[in-house]
Parts: sequence; C-alpha cells; structure tokens
Amino acid sequence: MKKALIFGICGQDAAYMSQLLLDKGYEVHGVGRSVTHERMWRLDDLGITDKINISSGDITDASYLVQLFSDLQPDECYNFAAISFIGQSWKTAETTLNVNTTGVLHILEAIKTVSKHTRMYQAGSSEMFGRPDTKIQDESTLCNPCNPYGVSKLAAYNLLNIYRDAYGIFAANAYCYNHESPLRGMEYVTRKITDGVARISLGKQKELRLGNIEASRDWGHAKDYVQAMWAMLQQDKPDDYVLATGETHSIKDLLTIAFAHAGVDNWEQYVVEDERFYRPLEPHTLCGNSAKAKEKLQWEPATSFETLVQEMVDADMKRLKG
Repeated sequence: MKKALIFGICGQDAAYMSQLLLDKGYEVHGVGRSVTHERMWRLDDLGITDKINISSGDITDASYLVQLFSDLQPDECYNFAAISFIGQSWKTAETTLNVNTTGVLHILEAIKTVSKHTRMYQAGSSEMFGRPDTKIQDESTLCNPCNPYGVSKLAAYNLLNIYRDAYGIFAANAYCYNHESPLRGMEYVTRKITDGVARISLGKQKELRLGNIEASRDWGHAKDYVQAMWAMLQQDKPDDYVLATGETHSIKDLLTIAFAHAGVDNWEQYVVEDERFYRPLEPHTLCGNSAKAKEKLQWEPATSFETLVQEMVDADMKRLKG
C-alpha cells in the first residue's frame, strides 16, 4: 500500500486528490494549518473524512516538517497548502510569500534531509505567467507575474527546480489554470456567481456585485485536474506541465450559462459592476496549451465549461434549499 501526504487537506484540490488516492488504495495522510470541523466540509461532502489520517501542522515550521517526513516516510507528497486567493495576496503579500514560497523550501529541505525517496507534487499556477507575450502559454513561455500570489508561486517553482537538479529530488510542478467545482470556496468569483445566481433564483438575494465582467479565464474542473497531478508522480522522471483546457470564457459567459440554468432571464438587471472588486493590476487573458500533458500523461480535461457551471449551480441550489 502506497502512502501519500497531502498538505492543505481542507482545500478543494486536496479533497478530490484524497478521493482519487483512496480509490487507488493509498493510505492517505492530510495536514492543514487550521483543521476544524467547519473547514473539513469538502471531505465531508465526499464522504471520506474518516478515511484520512488528518492532523494540524504548519509548512512554515521547518523542524515540524523534518519530524513529519522522518516519521511518515511517504511515497508521495502533494502540496496544495497556500494562500491562493489573489485578492488576499495583495493585502497580505509578506504572509503569501512566507507560506507559498518559504513553506515549499521547508518541504524540499525535509525531503532532502530525511525522506529523499518521496515524490513531490507542487501546485503551481497560470498566474506565474501573469502578463505573457503570447496568447497561448506552454511550458516554454516566459513567466511575468503581476500579483504577489504569482510571484510567490514562481519563486517556489524556481526553488523546486534547483533542488531537483542539485539533489535528485523527484519534484514536479504544474502550471494549473483556473479549475473550479462545487467544492470551490465562496471567495472565488466562480463560486460567488453560482451561489449568487442560486440565491437570486430562490428569491434570497436581489443583486450580484462583481468586478470586471469582461475578464476571461481558462476554466476547467478540479476533479479532472487531480488526475493529471497524480499522473505526474507516476512518470519515470520529474517534469513540469501546463494543465489547462485550451479554451477561454468570460465572466459574461459564466453569468449567461449560470442564470439560464437557474431559469432566470435577463441577467443584466441583477449584476452590478463594482470597482471595489477590480484588481490593482489585471493580468492578460491566460489560455494554456496542455499538449505536453496530453502526450506524456495521456491526460485531457473531460468536463466542458457549460457542464462545470451547471454542476456548480445545481450544487448551490441544493444546498440553499436545504
């Protein structure tokens, strides 16, 4: 039985990864900085909370990580622990760099020191590209982050590559484009929209305030993406991969699908553009080319954008109806 260690166990990706690994017969250990019953709702929704060995821990604590890896000796490690809400990264830039970059350094050091056989997955981001000079990005695209979150992920990526080359650690990085699901946090625009649409359709809310509704993203389903993340650690050699759908959709597209699915006409009358939600620096439209993942991992996203949005609306409608 393989043993996996997952950091950021209370998050969306960690929940789907835990489910995937359990289905494959892994022994799963999960660590979160603040593990409470309320924060484990995703694992509860999937019905897997009691199947995971869950503990509290902080990846910014180097000595804790050395002891953890020494005791556990995991075959695989998946790092989803991060301050991942971009809006928050502007407000807490120093903390973002500490968690997202220094935390990764501590994990790499712990693996190097006491558990060198452990294979590590690092959750990178399309925000590392930020404002690229190409319309479509792949693994060779020059990174040009435009927010503290993107900077922190790029720094972590560079550290990972240095440790991979210098110490022979099996460490793989994914440039993850936006991936959503009914397990997405309410602070993210996709979930804010599907929750708001559900509330409006049920008469619980009168308007939905958003930032730039012209913004476009490459959106996929988180459940599809964890399949590629797992496959990255099953390869003969560690590498870096773009995980994306290759399609972009605007916030307007998302609103159109969500309101239509909820049976609400003329969505424009319910949506208010609010400058308070604008980013200090808006990245260019990001769209990823995942040809390398298709070729080497035999991976392609399986869920369409329309199906994703409809699934999220359905989940929020069900939750709000009780």
